[in-house]
Amino acid sequence: MNTDFLQFQAQTSPYPLGMEVSHAFGSYIYDTNNKKYLDFVAGVSACSLGHQPKKVNDAIKNQLDKYSHVMVYGEYAQSPAIEYCKLLAFFLPKPLEKTYLVNSGTEATEGALKLARRVTGRSQLISCHNAYHGNTMGAMSVMGFEERKQIFRPLIPDVDFITFNNEADIQKISVKTAGIILESIQGGAGFIEPQNDFLLKVRQRCDEVGALMIIDEIQPGFGRTGKLFGFENYNVVPDVVILGKGMGGGMPVGGFTASAKHMDLLSDNPKLGHITTFGGHPVIAAACLATLKEITETNLIAETLEKESLFRSLLVHPLIAEIRGKGLMLAAMTFNSEITNKVIFKCQEKGLILFWLLFESCAIRITPPLTISESEIREGCQIILEALDEIHLGLSNE
Repeated sequence: MNTDFLQFQAQTSPYPLGMEVSHAFGSYIYDTNNKKYLDFVAGVSACSLGHQPKKVNDAIKNQLDKYSHVMVYGEYAQSPAIEYCKLLAFFLPKPLEKTYLVNSGTEATEGALKLARRVTGRSQLISCHNAYHGNTMGAMSVMGFEERKQIFRPLIPDVDFITFNNEADIQKISVKTAGIILESIQGGAGFIEPQNDFLLKVRQRCDEVGALMIIDEIQPGFGRTGKLFGFENYNVVPDVVILGKGMGGGMPVGGFTASAKHMDLLSDNPKLGHITTFGGHPVIAAACLATLKEITETNLIAETLEKESLFRSLLVHPLIAEIRGKGLMLAAMTFNSEITNKVIFKCQEKGLILFWLLFESCAIRITPPLTISESEIREGCQIILEALDEIHLGLSNE
């Protein structure tokens, strides 16, 4: 492993995978030994269109030739950001029409939580156990996994938690609640889908008590679940939608969208209610615009469900308990974390990139680019099955 990588770049865990990347193209990443790896992770759902998508790259290069950063967000009219937000509003249901562009999903979460408090004048925030919405202090406050945040306390006060899909818990949303934040599909928890109209029932409760419903689309959004946004699968329209990961075709970006009536409150009383220097960066916004056009002007969204069916048909094995998720947001569940770890490491040796989920140790993340082909799916699944066969044989011989 590159010693400079370990010495000079801060790490997120004691055991990084450490692959030295040379280049990437399409569904493949190449290391410095020119070994190629089929990518079933897509930068953790961020590289929606694969690696080096031509239309995104062209948009970036074209914008670089015009101008890059010229002013802090919200002061100058810059066409890439304007066009992007306008197109986004076209595809979002009313009254979601005004977008605040930021630099990452966690910053979008921060803005959404602030907006809920600004709109309602209330302080209480509600999230879900095993939820993940980012890792800054506000977003961490609504992370439903105490082990990861205990050492950083005290965090934001007046945060309560409910259990995803527990209808009785919905009554915790009250006239004291500024907003409830939920993922349309729980990611770190194991790609858990809402059941029995859970999101719709949360929506109804929010309407009853005047709380804002915030839906986190950082992972499910931008075509990954067979709809442009995951919440569209569940017949619900949130007050605020949080965006990130796949919206930039691999570029760093986030955003949150609400009604104009609500969003305008961040601009006054006090002024500068939310500010960012590089949000709406014209080069990043150009990449976002090209990505959104490609996703919505092709058959990629509809094809995610066909590709899901192919994954489910191929990944049948005694060591796979079930496949969770929707579209190309899938988790292959093994029977214990040891099996999961062995599969991920063995597959990397065999030239396939898989990854973990944050809180569910039995899950194998399968979130490839939306552009992945049928033959590439078959290629990758064959590698997974080979790895599982080797592990199964080893267990049988113990």
